[in-house]
Amino acid sequence: MEFLLLASAHFLALLSPGPDFFIIIQTALKKPLRHAFSVSAGIASANAFYLLIAVLGLEVIKEMSSLMLVLKYLGGGYLVFIGIMLLKAKKISLHVETKALHVNSLKAEFTIGFFSGFLNPKNAIFYLSLFTVMVSPDTSLFMRTLYAIWMSFLVLFWDMGIAIMIGNKSIKAKLSSWIYSIEKISGIVLVTFGFFLVW
Repeated sequence: MEFLLLASAHFLALLSPGPDFFIIIQTALKKPLRHAFSVSAGIASANAFYLLIAVLGLEVIKEMSSLMLVLKYLGGGYLVFIGIMLLKAKKISLHVETKALHVNSLKAEFTIGFFSGFLNPKNAIFYLSLFTVMVSPDTSLFMRTLYAIWMSFLVLFWDMGIAIMIGNKSIKAKLSSWIYSIEKISGIVLVTFGFFLVW
């Protein structure tokens, strides 16, 4: 029962599009799927990091206001930076392999995904709160670890699923005339997320 409640709350959170969603979309639209998968792996890794902290029971980090403040400002600044890069991107044909966000390696895209997840203090608060409220203190470390592994892989496969759907050739063809606008909208959304995160 505990796992079902935890998994349901986590899945509902995944349904709500955040900054990660827009980064995956713009990568999947403009580059081969392996690049969007790399971004997804980075995002999942950042989630796994916070899940590890939650599993180890370090809820005290929530009370470390200075650390959360630093994360908030870094995260907000990072999202604004990514959004501005999207807003500055030129209009290019989808038939040409592009360097979305001005990066040209899977490692760089993994890093973009990781920092998108890591510098979002809402992820830390969400997972710590989830484990504090929904997981019994009597639940074994082994079971808590299984919960964390499940949620980490769910984030990875969910994001990869979004990338596969958006990166589908027929969907790309239908969206081809809208790609430039979608990219600009994504940039505006990320900049807005960044400012709201800070303020």
